[in-house]
Amino acid sequence: MTDGVTAELLSKVSDISAKQWDALNPQGNPFVSHAFLSALEQSGSVGPGTGWSPSPVIIRDAEGVPAAALPAYFKTHSQGEYVFDHHWADAFHRAGGQYYPKLQIAAPFSPVPGPRLLLRDEAMALPILRAAEAVVDQNGLSSAHATFVEQGELALFREAGWLTRVGTQFHWQNRDYADFESFLGALSSRKRKAIRKERAGAQAAVRIQQIAGADITPEHWDAFWIFYQDTGARKWGAPYLKRAFFDIIGDSMRDSIVLFLAYDQDGPIAGALNFVGPDCLYGRYWGCTRDVPFLHFELCYYQAIDYAIAHGLNRVEAGAQGEHKLARGYEAVPTYSAHYIANESFRSAVADFLERETQAMEREIEFLGDMAPFKKG
Repeated sequence: MTDGVTAELLSKVSDISAKQWDALNPQGNPFVSHAFLSALEQSGSVGPGTGWSPSPVIIRDAEGVPAAALPAYFKTHSQGEYVFDHHWADAFHRAGGQYYPKLQIAAPFSPVPGPRLLLRDEAMALPILRAAEAVVDQNGLSSAHATFVEQGELALFREAGWLTRVGTQFHWQNRDYADFESFLGALSSRKRKAIRKERAGAQAAVRIQQIAGADITPEHWDAFWIFYQDTGARKWGAPYLKRAFFDIIGDSMRDSIVLFLAYDQDGPIAGALNFVGPDCLYGRYWGCTRDVPFLHFELCYYQAIDYAIAHGLNRVEAGAQGEHKLARGYEAVPTYSAHYIANESFRSAVADFLERETQAMEREIEFLGDMAPFKKG
């Protein structure tokens, strides 16, 4: 690099001190924090045998201090990303190209919008993106993909010439509700009655606890691991995260975690793991060992709303997909990704596809907005 800065490709996030890495994440987003990303590395959830090879890109200033960073990975598949590019890979392979490996700029296994350009200041955006492009070109990779980019960073990617893509999620917005009943009062009568019925049914069948911080014990993690394995086996064939990951974050991220656990007379039967950001509750993983009607909605959506209201958080992000969230007071919002395609002809084809897809997604988000369960007028 020029102007007194140098770019490096590292082998893991933990090659940098937590203090230096987190200085580039002043918003405190938990999913690009040093603690979260290094826990993935230490637990073996990313690394050899996973298809996620940590490859963070950093730029140092003249004093050797990191001034910009990308949480990046060499990927040999497209699993655990939640922005689906399998048809891009198929098309590139049919044309005689090799789509994998690719460079993924992401918080692994976490469809959570947030910063992907960790910058001391915006002037470092173009240099760090040019460094990512150099990693792709010099290593013969097909492409680089920054997934779940926060909206405020989109212009920086576009100015660098990256293609952008629109998706959708369902988030709950806190409009200064005093309590859950205040939130229900904003809904149409039919939806309000349906939610009350669901909550009453779930709460009559189980006892629910919200457990946070130092109150989360190893026994709680043992129970949650069983729940997570059940969900992972059904959704992906095998869980992405290793058991040790939960032990590590239970220590290093204790103050950013809250568990919602459901108990019957014999013990815990279901749980939902949430991360707490500065202004948002992020619902991440859930599972159960016994089916209880409406318990998934109670633990993953309604308990999260309760918690957000009680703690003055602006919103709840309950993960990827799920139009059923609409009926429960969650609203459709756009999500974004950015893409660097090395091959010019393939880049042109992807750009044409994204233009058509973006128009369709914008229409879908508008349609979903009209379906929101809030009172009209």
